[in-house]
Amino acid sequence: MVDNKEEELLESLRTVIDPEIGLNIVELGLVRSMDINEDEDNAEITMILTTPFCPYGPQIIEQVRTVGSKVMSGGASVKIGTELWDPSMMEEGAGGDWGLF
Repeated sequence: MVDNKEEELLESLRTVIDPEIGLNIVELGLVRSMDINEDEDNAEITMILTTPFCPYGPQIIEQVRTVGSKVMSGGASVKIGTELWDPSMMEEGAGGDWGLF
């Protein structure tokens, strides 16, 4: 089922940590969408970075692709969205340590 695969994929992406911030990309709200192709068991993950010139960007993108491909037998690709990240995109409570919320 797509829902279970989507949940599994999202949970696996929680292992990808932004090294500068110390939070995972799901908590940060960097994963904007996941397009899962059930027939081919692959996914296209659209994500953004906290800053357009994030020095860890290439590393994070590759980690997302690698982690996604472990869940999806047909592989995973990563597309970078055009939205600018804002702390309001974070999961509720994730910014507590920063004093943001």
